[in-house]
Amino acid sequence: MNDLDRCYQVLGLNPGASLSEVNEAYRDLAFIWHPDRIPKDNQRLLQKAEQKLQEINQAREQLRSLKTQTHRRSPEPAQPAPKPSPPRDVNRHDWHSQNHYQYNRTGSSYYQYTSTKQHQTRKSPPDLSGADFRGADLEEKDFSGRNLSSADLSQANLKDAFLHKVNLTNAKLYQANLFRANLLQACLVKADLRETNLIGADLSGADLSGADLRGAKIGSGDRIFVKFTGAILTGAIMPDGTVHP
Repeated sequence: MNDLDRCYQVLGLNPGASLSEVNEAYRDLAFIWHPDRIPKDNQRLLQKAEQKLQEINQAREQLRSLKTQTHRRSPEPAQPAPKPSPPRDVNRHDWHSQNHYQYNRTGSSYYQYTSTKQHQTRKSPPDLSGADFRGADLEEKDFSGRNLSSADLSQANLKDAFLHKVNLTNAKLYQANLFRANLLQACLVKADLRETNLIGADLSGADLSGADLRGAKIGSGDRIFVKFTGAILTGAIMPDGTVHP
């Protein structure tokens, strides 16, 4: 069984399932296996739930990355591109070491010329520091690894959003909806999380130093439905107004 088939199997899906089906299966399984739903005195089951959730996260991330790349792949040219010849005054071996042909197939075969430098160029995602997303509908949007420091996301809908390793330092998330959002290893230093809905969110390994969580929704009664495993809470103002040591 290859890695992709294993990812589909972990999420209980048939190979080739759509991105929406992958996200839906992940949400269902993450809800079932969330460690905060397991009694704290059952260490064996807690460990099993954490391992299961890690497998689910890895499978979803791998499939999501694959399908995003496939969706963004540019269309193939309609006509074959001619092979360029090396200039007469350039050593043929040196020229071929600096250039290459890329072989593609779309019903018919053709060669497309690309320079090595052009092939290696990657566009960096835009810097979103200070961006204004107040009240925006960002459900299931992918901001993984992006810089959103000092951005205003007050009252924004970030339900099921992918915020893995995102930089939200000093960001405003007042009354934002982060229901089931993936905030693994996110940087939320001094972020404004007042009255934010964090039910079902995964903040494992996140840095919440000095963050303001007053009035944030993190559970029901004595039960917490937010994953804080390995999270840094030094100096954070907790939902009840106390300051974490």
